[in-house]
Amino acid sequence: MTSPIDTPDERVCERCGRIEHWNDDAITWNVAEQDENPAIGSVYCIHEWDINGAFVPVSDVDGDVDVDAKA
Repeated sequence: MTSPIDTPDERVCERCGRIEHWNDDAITWNVAEQDENPAIGSVYCIHEWDINGAFVPVSDVDGDVDVDAKA
């Protein structure tokens, strides 16, 4: 059975551009590669991730994200 809760699988820092992908095996975020180099951004950045109120975490059991939240 599919979970009705969706989680992000990618995040990007709005300040430095660091890109990370979720790794299910390691249960952690991993730095993505961009042009065969890690997209690490700035080591001094306090990352502000692009996951915000626009992300819809609830879907129906079929995996559709167009669930009417008012229902």
